[in-house]
Amino acid sequence: MSLPLLSALPGLESGSASFPDAQDMGVVLDAHGAPLLHQFYFPAEQLLYVQWYGNLTTESVIAGARAVLPVQEKLRNPLLLNDKHRSTGDWTDALEWLEFEWLPQAYAGGLRAFAYVFAPDLHNQLASLEFVARANHTLT
Repeated sequence: MSLPLLSALPGLESGSASFPDAQDMGVVLDAHGAPLLHQFYFPAEQLLYVQWYGNLTTESVIAGARAVLPVQEKLRNPLLLNDKHRSTGDWTDALEWLEFEWLPQAYAGGLRAFAYVFAPDLHNQLASLEFVARANHTLT
């Protein structure tokens, strides 16, 4: 895969990533009008890259996942990279919904594998790891 290292990408330090080989699929705002996530599609890799922002809650993760789903269904990309390095928060209460509602729909939309760039926040890391464990039965 030719996806560049995230640390070497222009604009990543400022929070507004810019990827010359990607299609900008848009920003999703949270309930307060702040950026929740930004989606980029790398056609050569068939990868949807989702960068999350702010303090994530159960409600915001579900809202963000719902916003990603139509893009996933349209592109039918097999790969998803969830970048949570700019986010914090404990969203473990969203895990059941993600496992039983979102994941089957994403799988039907072509998703076959996903990966995380972990947040520095421990609660966020633990929620991400728990979701990976839960998703293994669907994606393997």
